[in-house]
Amino acid sequence: MFRRSLVVRLVVGVLIVAAVYFLVIQKQGRGPREAPRESRRPEARGGESAGAAGHVICETQYFADWTEPGVGKCAVRMRNGYPVPDAKCTPGGVNPSVTIDVMRDPTWRTKTVRNCASSEAQKHVAYSWYDIEKPRVNSNENQVCELDHLVPLELGGADGLGNIWPQCGPDAVTLNQRYFKQKDHVENYLAEEVKAGRMPLIEAQRGIATDWTQYLSDADLWCGRTGRC
Repeated sequence: MFRRSLVVRLVVGVLIVAAVYFLVIQKQGRGPREAPRESRRPEARGGESAGAAGHVICETQYFADWTEPGVGKCAVRMRNGYPVPDAKCTPGGVNPSVTIDVMRDPTWRTKTVRNCASSEAQKHVAYSWYDIEKPRVNSNENQVCELDHLVPLELGGADGLGNIWPQCGPDAVTLNQRYFKQKDHVENYLAEEVKAGRMPLIEAQRGIATDWTQYLSDADLWCGRTGRC
């Protein structure tokens, strides 16, 4: 009988403690436990956006099978009076996480993915592929070469080395007339066309990778219309 009474008292005591604990927790306003942090959406930080741009990752998909070429294995070709890269050495590629929604996101900046797959120093190997001497002075008005993303980052281009080539010359013109500056005009024109919905993104990406010079006339008209070249 004594043992039974003791057990009853212990059970009652446990119930009382549990009830008090429950009342205290409710009073403090504590709800259910939070979900594990891994299942939560990443917070924006370091300039990243919680919008479309926040989903950009460093990823490369080439338009053709690619292996790193050897020294002197590539040759620049001329088309419509402008240089284009060797397709087997620089097939071009895209970052599929840079979608049309990302491009339209006002927080999107190409610095998010610049040098993410290959460093600035690593990109310089492209000079040796094309047997081009790297300029000793190559900045501001003296810039004659650019290690160019064939499909530009602003159009969702990849940062992998298969999308990089040295675009050089000509020397005896102003900076804005050099080949890489003319290609910049094409890139800006295509980016606006895509964002405005007048051209599919993949069409612009494949088109500029195949022959960026095909858009020169349209880009010139765009420059004259907008004054942004």
